[in-house]
Amino acid sequence: MVTDDGITDTLAAMGPRLRSARERHGATLTGVSRATGISLSTLSRIETGRRRPTLEVLLQLAKAYGVSLDELAGTAPAAAAGPRTPVPRRSGDDKAVLPLTRYVGGLHAHKHVLPAVDAPPARPRQVSHDGYEWLCVLYGRLWLALGEQDLVLSAGDVVEFDTRTAHGVANAGPGGPVEYLVMFGPQGERLRSRTPAPDRRAR
Repeated sequence: MVTDDGITDTLAAMGPRLRSARERHGATLTGVSRATGISLSTLSRIETGRRRPTLEVLLQLAKAYGVSLDELAGTAPAAAAGPRTPVPRRSGDDKAVLPLTRYVGGLHAHKHVLPAVDAPPARPRQVSHDGYEWLCVLYGRLWLALGEQDLVLSAGDVVEFDTRTAHGVANAGPGGPVEYLVMFGPQGERLRSRTPAPDRRAR
């Protein structure tokens, strides 16, 4: 798995949420350590804010506590009042999303993790909306259905596209999870490539 030592304040502030999730689950630090293989000292330092958890650790804890990664990150939408209506699960709905930027507006970034699958999925469900997206695969094989095209992307592959084109993603098949970065400009903002001019003194 790819870890994220560079994810700053969002991860550093997770200690109280992790402790609360563990207590709601009725688990002790010792029990969690035995169940996950994460050392007791590491769990203690994470809960007290003396250590930032990696994405791999967060995924393990989310699974152990039976909560989503968004809940641990504090980015899950607030629950609406009244009874909840069950929502059918669709391909891609169970992905974990970790925000990498905290401001509103302009370009913002997320890391997405799609869980491993046991069989080839159906063609991804597509959506379209205003904006422009840049996507880079970090790990695994990602199926991108972009308009009428079907692209299978591997680690290191990068694509960019206008999100008014119908698009959807899925794990391309058995073999493990998929991790990828997304940079998104809701007003159509694009990344600007700036390559230093060549040194004219070079021979």
